Amino acid sequence: MNALLNLPPLKWASRHPRFAAWIVLSLGMIVLLVIEARDVGLLVTQWIALIVATILVAGLCVWIISWEDKDDVLEEETAASSPEGQPK
Repeated sequence: MNALLNLPPLKWASRHPRFAAWIVLSLGMIVLLVIEARDVGLLVTQWIALIVATILVAGLCVWIISWEDKDDVLEEETAASSPEGQPK
């Protein structure tokens, strides 16, 4: 397992998990967009606008999900700073 973590893309993803999640989610959403809208007859500028909007929505999703991470960190810090026998 250590050999896998030494690969440059996985090492970068472990250091930047939110950017990695944004990239993976964006790629998945773009693939679904292309599959579902390929027969609609969109112009090139419309495709570009949809892909840019999809990337921004994926980034927004990752950002919103990261709000919960901040709450977890605050709870851990509060629990670590309060004495064991006293309520928070």
